[in-house]
Amino acid sequence: MSSTRLSPSPTPIVDVHTHVYFPRYAAELRARSSAPRILTRTGADGKPEERLLILDGEPGSGRSVGPQYWNREEKLEFMKRHHIHVSFVSSANPWLDFLPAERANTLAQALNNDLEEYCASSPKADGFPGLRSIYGFGLLPLVPHIPISSVIQTIEQIKTLPHVSGVIMGTKGIGNGLDDDALEPIWEAIESAGLVVFVHPHYGVDTQAFGNKPNGHVLPLALGFPFETTITITRLILAGVLDRYPNLRLLLAHSGGALSQLSSRIASCIAHDPVVAKRLQHDARYYLGKLYFDAVAYGPEELGFVSETIARAESYNATGSYNADAGSTRMLFGTDHPFFPPLEGSQKWQSVEDNMKAIRNVRGWSESTQADVLGHNALRLFNLKC
Repeated sequence: MSSTRLSPSPTPIVDVHTHVYFPRYAAELRARSSAPRILTRTGADGKPEERLLILDGEPGSGRSVGPQYWNREEKLEFMKRHHIHVSFVSSANPWLDFLPAERANTLAQALNNDLEEYCASSPKADGFPGLRSIYGFGLLPLVPHIPISSVIQTIEQIKTLPHVSGVIMGTKGIGNGLDDDALEPIWEAIESAGLVVFVHPHYGVDTQAFGNKPNGHVLPLALGFPFETTITITRLILAGVLDRYPNLRLLLAHSGGALSQLSSRIASCIAHDPVVAKRLQHDARYYLGKLYFDAVAYGPEELGFVSETIARAESYNATGSYNADAGSTRMLFGTDHPFFPPLEGSQKWQSVEDNMKAIRNVRGWSESTQADVLGHNALRLFNLKC
């Protein structure tokens, strides 16, 4: 890897949405004969190529997969190319969802140890010697039939790993979603441990809604993933999880999906439904101000709208007032690397450039606000200092 230093920057750029498949996990996928799996086929150039198939029926036999998914030098080179100083890596979907409970439990602890080594041995962040270049989100063995005590033990393990600051979590929980009453001890343990939960989609929505025309991955990724997140967080709000655990820190992938756009409609439906009208301590829109959102939205208007709905949330407390600039404090830069690579041989990834450009072009965001979203907000969330 090149030893060229990054260009000077007044603030660290921190990527909170970047994925890795550790070799141990990739080996697990290679050993499978059905999705999720890594399979080998002959590529267009006549040479063997590996393909990642994460769901049955995925278009194009999945996607090309290679060292960028597990090689740390590739991750660091990507960071250097885009002037990213710190990355919070997380295992990519489908995590451990496909494994039996005993295997999921064993693999979760092993992968968490792999993650700690991956982070702890990473170089110092260039220009910010008080920081490592890589930190991480650990894994919990959230699968059907897992003893809750095993999940709690893994939370205790993660607490001992100095470079692991949170956990990534899909939407299934242990089979019945994240609003499952059985998860109450897990939420309590996570809140007590001070871990950040990165909520990330995988299953999308009913694919029959996408029709039969060949549209590649566009509908599942652009619509299915965000709607999955929207439904999951709405269910959490309706279940009162954020009332019972007010210090729980949830970071939502893909800017929270459609949650901001639909928040007033959700609140209105709650207010008019006798089943849930008296259930929550606050108006549903209040809870958006208790969440964190990555800034993976690709457009300044979209980011500005999410920021405004987060700021507005405070108007639903007792005083009814709010700071219009507060929303941006809960938004954090992300790339979704190694997904969305350039189609051509470009050195820069358009997906990353679009996200950075969007942050720098939100109407009303000062240079200080932009710097917060690009880096300082993440450092505050994870209690790190330069």
